[in-house]
Amino acid sequence: MIERPAFDDIYMELAVNLAKRSHCIKRHVGAVLAKDTRIISIGYNGPPAGTHNCDEEWPVEGCPRSSKGSCSLALHAEQNAILYAVKNKTSVEGSTLYVTLSPCLSCARIIFAMGILKVVYFKSYGAYKGLEQDEGLEFLNKFGIEIQQYQGNLENVTHMI
Repeated sequence: MIERPAFDDIYMELAVNLAKRSHCIKRHVGAVLAKDTRIISIGYNGPPAGTHNCDEEWPVEGCPRSSKGSCSLALHAEQNAILYAVKNKTSVEGSTLYVTLSPCLSCARIIFAMGILKVVYFKSYGAYKGLEQDEGLEFLNKFGIEIQQYQGNLENVTHMI
């Protein structure tokens, strides 16, 4: 009998592979929105369609920084996944977000406001930024959104017989 991978493994592997599509110089992040064992949207971090691809326009230093030191052009992977779903009239309410980097505080507020019920993340945004706390995860936890660090094994997901 064939052992089937868990949906968490499939969706996180897809998020990891989507991150490879990013044009960001600093960090590649991927996201998958799923509901009732179906993918409803995907996204990765990068500039809005129709603008500049950071790695092409600014291949060494990346896009210009905002006053707070963040990318001035990029949308986060979770923002892209949510926006694409909404743009195509797909409800994200009740869904689960799989993301390779835990949401920042700004994305956490959007996740909560959109009615996403669960976030599964691969690595910590706070640790990546060198912060003592993970504000996005703290926000989600405070307001009842289920959060879970991914504990699966991506190495076995694509193994073919």
